Amino acid sequence: MPGGQQPEASPGRYQRRRDEIDDDCADNLVDDCADVLGIDVRGPDADPFDIPAKGAPVERLRRWRQAALVLNASRRFRYTLDLKKEEEKEQIRRKIRAHAQVIRAALLFKEAGEKQNGDRELPEILPRGFGIGEEQLTVMTRDHNYVALQEYGGVKGLANLLKTNLEKGIHGDEADLSCRANAFGANRYPRKKGRSFWVFLWEACQDMTLVVLIIAAVISLVLGIATEGIKEGWYDGTSIVFAVFLVILVTAVSDYKQSLQFQHLNEEKQNIQVEVIRGGRRIQVSIFDIVVGDVVALNIGDQVPADGVVISSHSLAIDESSMTGESKFVMKDQKTPFLMAGCKVADGYGTMLVTAVGLNTEWGLLMASISEDNNEETPLQVRLNGVATFIGIVGLSVAAMVLVVLFARYFSGHTTNSDGSVQFVKGRTSVKSAIFGSIKILTVAVTIVVVAVPEGLPLAVTLTLAYSMQKMMADKALVRRLSACETMGSATTICSDKTGTLTLNQMTVVQSIVGEVKLQAPSNVDNLSPSVISLLLEGIAQNTSGSVFEAPDGSIEITGSPTEKAILAWGLELRMKFTEERSRSAIIHVSPFNSEKKRAGVAVAVSDSDIHVHWKGAAEIVLALCTRWIGADGSIHEMTPDKVNQLKKFIEDMAEQSLRCIAFAYRNLGLEDLPSEEQRINWQLPDNDLTLIGIVGMKDPCRPEVKEAVELCKKAGVKVRMVTGDNLKTARAIALECGILEDSDASAQAIIEGRVFRAYNDTEREDVAEKISVMARSSPNDKLLLVKALKKRGHVVAVTGDGTNDAPALHEADIGLAMGIQGTEVAKESSDIIILDDNFSSVVKVVRWGRSVYANIQKFIQFQLTVNVAALVINVVAAVSSGNVPLNAVQLLWVNLIMDTLGALALATEPPTDQLMRRPPVGRRGCVTVTFP
Repeated sequence: MPGGQQPEASPGRYQRRRDEIDDDCADNLVDDCADVLGIDVRGPDADPFDIPAKGAPVERLRRWRQAALVLNASRRFRYTLDLKKEEEKEQIRRKIRAHAQVIRAALLFKEAGEKQNGDRELPEILPRGFGIGEEQLTVMTRDHNYVALQEYGGVKGLANLLKTNLEKGIHGDEADLSCRANAFGANRYPRKKGRSFWVFLWEACQDMTLVVLIIAAVISLVLGIATEGIKEGWYDGTSIVFAVFLVILVTAVSDYKQSLQFQHLNEEKQNIQVEVIRGGRRIQVSIFDIVVGDVVALNIGDQVPADGVVISSHSLAIDESSMTGESKFVMKDQKTPFLMAGCKVADGYGTMLVTAVGLNTEWGLLMASISEDNNEETPLQVRLNGVATFIGIVGLSVAAMVLVVLFARYFSGHTTNSDGSVQFVKGRTSVKSAIFGSIKILTVAVTIVVVAVPEGLPLAVTLTLAYSMQKMMADKALVRRLSACETMGSATTICSDKTGTLTLNQMTVVQSIVGEVKLQAPSNVDNLSPSVISLLLEGIAQNTSGSVFEAPDGSIEITGSPTEKAILAWGLELRMKFTEERSRSAIIHVSPFNSEKKRAGVAVAVSDSDIHVHWKGAAEIVLALCTRWIGADGSIHEMTPDKVNQLKKFIEDMAEQSLRCIAFAYRNLGLEDLPSEEQRINWQLPDNDLTLIGIVGMKDPCRPEVKEAVELCKKAGVKVRMVTGDNLKTARAIALECGILEDSDASAQAIIEGRVFRAYNDTEREDVAEKISVMARSSPNDKLLLVKALKKRGHVVAVTGDGTNDAPALHEADIGLAMGIQGTEVAKESSDIIILDDNFSSVVKVVRWGRSVYANIQKFIQFQLTVNVAALVINVVAAVSSGNVPLNAVQLLWVNLIMDTLGALALATEPPTDQLMRRPPVGRRGCVTVTFP
């Protein structure tokens, strides 16, 4: 089977990649093409300080640096993206990929030679308690050597050598984990040490203007002592040196503290939670705690945590682009079992046996070779560098003018001392005194430049962003991209998921009907015939990605998504024995659930000649596929229009009680309908001519704090829109409960179905998008269309998402908010901020912090520009009128210290106030333009 074939099951999951761009890009807007292609297609006259909040092209980032007047680059650009370093990182990635491919090819060649000679080398020393060594495992996995795997006895033989039970995993006790880590290594890689405080101190010393001041101060000190003696002459020079040193010290301390904060945030981002099976239980562990021999459960959107081999797979497609550079998905099964760490699960689910961790994986080598930096271009930072550049030009002009005026007055004899004597008299004043006077004038001019150039502006942005990021962590929000902090403050609308964000994500089955019997489990289960119960329990146990673990003490633990857990719990109430039910039939093929189809299917072999295809999914969608229904006694009846209406009424009644409705159906297949094993990988399970088994209604209560949070958004001028896969009635009931809808008789455009919205043309879609409060039965593509339409209307859009299919919408939105608990790794990587508790109220707190960034920057700019202008005007007027400057170099340096560094520290770290959420949002231009209150 071709390794790169993409499964049909989950179309449109990812944002388009460079090698997948088709001709329709020409029809898109210039901005869209620029974003997709990664090039700058704007005209040369475009404002260099106006960059997009997300996905800014490298050429554009270079251009704004060239436009900036760089008098003090080491301070101005110390928190912006190092483009050279980014290029170096990409080169390292390519080298490691190429290196790995060369090693793999060499090992294949060597293996072929050894096979012909009939000899196979085995290491003499094996780890105590294990039948295979670290090097053997690493070579086999890195080489993707299927022959070697078979020689070890396949996956089962390898598991025996690693003392792993493929069903129950490893023991997982402290001694076992320690033993495995010692024998095969830990799933960690050496991180490059962060820069020390002394490096920051050295960088602060390299500011050119400060260097000029130090040189001037030293000359001033020498001449002062020579002219006025040690008692009086040391004052000016030493004072300047001390002030400069203080500026350098405060700058270095500030930079070092921010570096430590960003380092901590990077560690948080990399600490992914992985589901493993240990001692028969499915538990969540940190990716760093994975050991060789672990059995890892993989689901759509997960990151492969280590190198390994597939144990079982169901339509398992892997995106290996992060390691190979190839963007096509690779199907994994028993014939192509090798998995590489760092890749993503694009579709399906399965389990894997870990065979290599840490530096024994290509991903580990890659991560150890590159350092993760948080330096990033943010629109506000770039815009304020534009402001700093403009002020810098003014400051230079003023300094040059002051320099010319003071020199002219000095050498023309118009500058006098405090006693009235002329400072320079031609032919009388010594060369030493003339040089000393010139140095003083030059020092004043250079100091004016230091004061005039507000390098504290970009620093203030970084300080307030870092402060906000730190505080947002306490409010359950992990910022992945700095720019999201400031952009969130400009948000005008939030498109939120329902499940888990507006609701508690604690589902329970509260109503059900099977074979016309309304079940009050387990009391009236006996009203159903054994054949109906058998079919229902078979569908529950086999058509699930969840699991049930029964402990020796009799306690039961259910794992899986909230929907799966609710259905499995209902099955247990119906006296289902999960393990027994799973052993009665064998899974042949799986069609995993995704947001496009809104259903999941499985084909199971019940006997040698009987195959059942079970489906479950959105009730009205599954009902539309049914041509028959099964009665309580096991009899099969035709699905008449009256019966359809009766069932639809039952679904609507449940939906009005804000219940999520799921239907179960099946159909029989003969062996002649079953494709061969080679064809089965792309087999689309038949979903027509189904027989309805039953319908359940699940309750997921609203979060108690959501209504207040939605109300707060309304007061702040931020419109909350709910985007859900539930049907219209359920969506309406939940929206009323949350306060998103205030009137149950909302207009048809305020609450709309996804299929209706996508049927509009672009212009109509933009008009309708403005009015939408609730979108029901939406697909990920509908969410993407809604985001695009709202952005075209000028909105700054925040979007929440948790599934792999949400990645395009999260990427397209101005601010993508992924869910930390239910969110997949693919969704998290496409997001800008991760909401750690999946709570909508945390989203509102992010808006509050985003607005705080703006408020703090505005305060700082008002403060700094006021002092800047005052200091410049006073010195210019005094220089021109009297020839003396009232603020000497030392005084100006102290003013600069207070303005640029201490002022930034004080004003940039003010916490948000309630007043911020009573103002209207800044809007789209707010990302890059400072507006004063």
